Amino acid sequence: MIEYYERCGLIVNDQVVKTPVVIASMAGVTDAAYVLARKEHIGAAFIGGYSIDEETMAASRSMAAEGRAEFLYDDPVAELKAQVAALQGSGVVLGLNLRGSSPASYAAIAGEIGDSVVYEVDAHCRQPAMTALGCGEALLRDAHRLMETVRALKAEGVTVSVKVRAGVTGDDRRLARLLWKAGADIIHVDLMDFGYARLRQIRNACPLTLIANNSITSFDSAMEMFAHGADMVSMARRSDERTLAGIDAAIQRKAEESGWYNAPKQLCRGGDIRSLAFCCMPVKHCPLLPFLESIGLSREDYMRIKREAVDGTPIEGGKTTCFGSLAFCCKSSSPCMLREISVKAAGLSGPEYMREKRRLAGEIMERVFDGVPGEDEN
Repeated sequence: MIEYYERCGLIVNDQVVKTPVVIASMAGVTDAAYVLARKEHIGAAFIGGYSIDEETMAASRSMAAEGRAEFLYDDPVAELKAQVAALQGSGVVLGLNLRGSSPASYAAIAGEIGDSVVYEVDAHCRQPAMTALGCGEALLRDAHRLMETVRALKAEGVTVSVKVRAGVTGDDRRLARLLWKAGADIIHVDLMDFGYARLRQIRNACPLTLIANNSITSFDSAMEMFAHGADMVSMARRSDERTLAGIDAAIQRKAEESGWYNAPKQLCRGGDIRSLAFCCMPVKHCPLLPFLESIGLSREDYMRIKREAVDGTPIEGGKTTCFGSLAFCCKSSSPCMLREISVKAAGLSGPEYMREKRRLAGEIMERVFDGVPGEDEN
């Protein structure tokens, strides 16, 4: 597990994630058996969706009668416990995608199952039988109810993910802020037809772990999501073993060769907030200046944060670089003889340099988002 952490640096629910490839939920399809058949090539899986109270179980039965695949059972606690037990020791971080008619329903399940799994609030389902109960996508139009659900789960001391559809609320940045302030740990976003531009907006709005979903069918499509803010990518209908294996292997090669599998594009090329790790000092007119203004960070604070974050690290110095510190240098993929001289002088390889930049990006995000005020749910 140490090897996996050094490679990708991912921890979810206090567990090292061995690869940023995730299986997303598909009602009536994605269960423990489905995951176990694919466990070699995934780091996490969200099984379900599972209906968890009388109201949603009745809705599942009516949907199944109309021909839709659903998980049907009499006792949701017993069913979920059996699924969790089947996946113990699999090496896969497990999430339960749940549909409940009230915040108390989610809390009750968490109280029974415990903190060994991630609880994913299904704010994604569009089936009328569910939305009529205020479940699924209906939660995206009732921010107060959604945040109450998140808070109810967090009161049980568990890790919380929220599966959402981009574009439903009209302001996904505000939604991301609300979920963050309510205590959510993960946003699992179905990007629909919006693509990476919407993902970048969400990344710039909150520090939560982001899982990008929809149309991830290849390494290239995964890399587009990684380069614009995703920590992980998920697949549902395309989660066949061949596709998963190919994407997983390519990501692992990328991680080993570059040092940062989901490194953002540089800011001037459309990068997200993490790309501040690659920006130079704010001494010329470039995209850095309006971006700093957009996140409420002064030039002086930007420089101070970067200097403090690299203090005592291998990228603190850099006599041959433009600004005397590798903290203000660009990506290793951008040719620069002066940077390379300082990287070698610091005793770093290219991948090690990028891992330092990954750590720097994390520090920048932590300091930028620290103290950001909450949003009004109304």
